[in-house]
Amino acid sequence: MRAGRQRVSSAEVVIAVLVVIALLPASAPVIAPLAFALLAIALLWPVQHGMQAFLPKYVALLATLTVVMIALLAFAWIFSWSFGRVGGWMISNASRFQQHYDEVRQWLEEQGIDVDVLWANNVGTASVVRMVQTVTTRLNSTFSFWLVALTYLLLGVMEVEGFANRLKTMPYPVARQLLLDGSRQTAEKLRRYMRIRTIMSIVTGLVVWGFTSAFGLPLAKEWGAIAFVLNYIPFIGPLVATLLPTAFALIQFDNWQSALTLFLGLNLIQFTLGSYIEPRVSGNALSLSPVVVLFSVFAWGYLWGIFGAFIGVPISIALVTFCRNHPSSRWVSELLGRDSEDDHGDDSG
Repeated sequence: MRAGRQRVSSAEVVIAVLVVIALLPASAPVIAPLAFALLAIALLWPVQHGMQAFLPKYVALLATLTVVMIALLAFAWIFSWSFGRVGGWMISNASRFQQHYDEVRQWLEEQGIDVDVLWANNVGTASVVRMVQTVTTRLNSTFSFWLVALTYLLLGVMEVEGFANRLKTMPYPVARQLLLDGSRQTAEKLRRYMRIRTIMSIVTGLVVWGFTSAFGLPLAKEWGAIAFVLNYIPFIGPLVATLLPTAFALIQFDNWQSALTLFLGLNLIQFTLGSYIEPRVSGNALSLSPVVVLFSVFAWGYLWGIFGAFIGVPISIALVTFCRNHPSSRWVSELLGRDSEDDHGDDSG
């Protein structure tokens, strides 16, 4: 009888998990900004708490939000400036793209592929309208995301101390300890993770800038800025930051040997920094195996788009950390995390 009840309970858990996963894409407009706001609260609370020592609470809150807005605007400016400069170069050199297009078209027609037919079947007024609708929808969703996330952030920072006090007075000792320890350890890990990720992104951007400049590739500063921005998305970001300048070099230098050399050099930089130096700098800050990191980027990116790819790894860090703090779920952290980890270290970050 007990085994039967255990089987039913396991089935219910599996069903509940599947239902939650199925609802995640539909909940993105609400849950994704909340997850981003929780990440921002974990990063900013030490700043807010330190300011409250010598400033009134709401003045410190205003200063903290100002720091957030400046950081977000700076990040957005770097993103738009770098990609805008690359896009401007492509527009001003449209004739070169036309030349390469004609060469590819001629080669395809020699292979028996009619490009005009493919173009007529796949590109037309309807496809242009769909593209405009998609861009408009993405812009609206992006604006809504930031509006909701900043609202969550504002209310959340104001409630951190009250939430901690309510946790300490909970009448359920197991749940109280799980939430207190899990929240503290998760915040510490996220602060350390983002600090290391930012340092390594800056280093990656500078090295890519220097390499592309020495290689003679135009827009070297822009490629360094793109590498800096995209490095916040593990695996996928560095790959895109490598392929873009490689495709650019193929058009700029008109030979595949130079593009291949650039591609190999950029991959060597990304591999050295991302797979050799960063793990030794971060230690166990990530607390996830590389397979889980890659899966987190793909899975959360599929569920929540670009924002999911960005915050997917922090979400997985939080899940693994909370699972580690309870005996019944510790096997999840042992399965998904690294082999060794010190969960009791303090990081005032």
